[in-house]
Amino acid sequence: MRSIHPTAGPNFFRKSKNVAMLAIFLWISLAAPAGAFDFSVWDELLKKYVAPTTISGVRVNGVKYGRLKSDPKFPQLVAQLKSAQPDALKSREAKLAFWINAYNIMAVKMILDHYPLKSIKDAGSIFSPVWKKPVGVVGGKERTLHEIEHEILRKMDEPRIHVAIVCASVSCPDLKKESYTPDRLNEQLDDQMKSFLQNPGKGLEVDSDGKIYLSAIFDWFEEDFKSKGGVLPFLKNHAPTGYKKSLANPKSNVSYLNYDWNLNEI
Repeated sequence: MRSIHPTAGPNFFRKSKNVAMLAIFLWISLAAPAGAFDFSVWDELLKKYVAPTTISGVRVNGVKYGRLKSDPKFPQLVAQLKSAQPDALKSREAKLAFWINAYNIMAVKMILDHYPLKSIKDAGSIFSPVWKKPVGVVGGKERTLHEIEHEILRKMDEPRIHVAIVCASVSCPDLKKESYTPDRLNEQLDDQMKSFLQNPGKGLEVDSDGKIYLSAIFDWFEEDFKSKGGVLPFLKNHAPTGYKKSLANPKSNVSYLNYDWNLNEI
């Protein structure tokens, strides 16, 4: 049995413990990516308050806004975003994941700040659209949903963001029941695109004559798909097998589904 030096008293053990704790802290600091933000609370809230349902005949991941509003963890999450450091993020994946999560959190915050309401648009007006209203502080700066979507995310040349950011509406893509992470981002975005295109109520539908019905999202943001070969060629890689032939035909007739702005609430 190893003996302890006779001079080793309480101070010795206290110092050893402090050194060990410092070493652990430094290891965690060095291992964590610069500017990384912990979205584990967002993960927890999504799993607790988001569930599949049907609204006006459309399959959606609905949100229990009434219950979420009374959960103290949501305002805590919003408060933590104030001191986030998105400018310190190095990789494209880290930046995309952060801002997609931030958009979705802020969209939910916009709803909760004005709850109850029938549509996110009711939080704004003709003269002050909801998208351009300050919604919260992220990274030390007051943000709007417009800024996050158009001035940050769209400039990163990733069209799949349009099935990941959710504007709290029935026709929006579903709110994923997990946060986006840099290491799984590509897989998560592909999964979102496939799920959206498999939902004929709001993503994609092809009738027996080969006519294509698409979400209006692909009309509004058609420009964002040009660098990827265009909307139809891009969607063909993610669409159900039975629709690929129509999407590959440049002469296919394309129409856009009506967009339902009603709240995606359970």
